[in-house]
This record gives sequence, structure tokens and C-alpha cells, in this order.
Amino acid sequence: LDGKAVEGVFGDMLTNPGTLTFWAIVAIVISFGACGFGLQKGIEKVTKVMMIALLLLMIALAVNSAFLPNAAAGIKFYLVPDFGEVAKKGFGNAVFAAMSQAFFTLSIGIGSYLDRKNRITGEAVNIVLLDTLVALMAGFIIIPVCFAYGVEPGSGPSLLFITLPTLFNNMAGGRIWGTL
Repeated sequence: LDGKAVEGVFGDMLTNPGTLTFWAIVAIVISFGACGFGLQKGIEKVTKVMMIALLLLMIALAVNSAFLPNAAAGIKFYLVPDFGEVAKKGFGNAVFAAMSQAFFTLSIGIGSYLDRKNRITGEAVNIVLLDTLVALMAGFIIIPVCFAYGVEPGSGPSLLFITLPTLFNNMAGGRIWGTL
């Protein structure tokens, strides 16, 4: 499927409450299963393995995206600020959006379990560094795909669910990478 066809499939899925309900129930059951083992033996163990695996997967996908056709234009779009657009939308709005994102991600990370032997300042620094690394890598995965396969980068929150299937459809071993 091309970018537009993937967008259509995603839109169709959003209009099917049965499918959405089924997968929500599956996710909830899996989450309750992990929680059933407790904080340290369940959630912490699962999270440690899954987060490392996710980080490695993101690195592999970011490297793959960097070598797509027209990826350089996507990377330039991602990393070079357009101050004209910032001025048009308002500097205050840009700062507010950035601060909202920062407070949201930090509150999620800091609100997690903290062992007594860890200091909150050290954990806060780790969260900021890892959150920034993951956010940058996500951009290095998604934005070059937009430019390589003609997906509109301003598609909003659904952008991830349009670009990743497009990437997996067009890369070697895409079904395996998509499953991972």
C-alpha cells in the first residue's frame, strides 16, 4: 500500500468500534496480567526488557529511514527551524506547545516507581535525556518516511499510524519489523 492507501485503512479502522474494542480489551488484559505479578516482579521486569528492545528497534528504524529516497529533505525539514512559521503561528504558542509536551512527558516519567536508593534529581536527569533521545529518534524515523513516500507531515496525531505501516510495507522484512 502507498501512503494514501494506508491512511484510508487507518481511517476505516477508526470507524470500526468492534475492532477498537477488541484490541483495547487485549491490551487491558495483558496489562492486568503484568500488574498481577506486582510492581517489581511484573511491571518493572516487563518494562526493562521491552524498553531496551524498543530502543534498539527505534535505532534500527531510524538508520533505515535515513537511507530512504528523499530522506535528506525530511531530515532538513525536521532539524532546521522555520522561523517564518513560528512567527505566523505566534512565538508564545510555540513555547506553550513545547512546554506542554515537556511537562506531560516528564510528569509521566517522574510519576513512576522510584526506589529509595535512587535520588529524584538523578532520575529526573535520566528521564529528560532518555525522553529527548526517544523523541529525536521517533522524528528521525517518521519525518524521512513522510518525504520518501509522500505522506503529509502535518497529519497530526495519526501521523505515526500512517508512516510506520508505509515504512514496513516498503522495507525488506517489513512484516518482521512491524511485528517487532
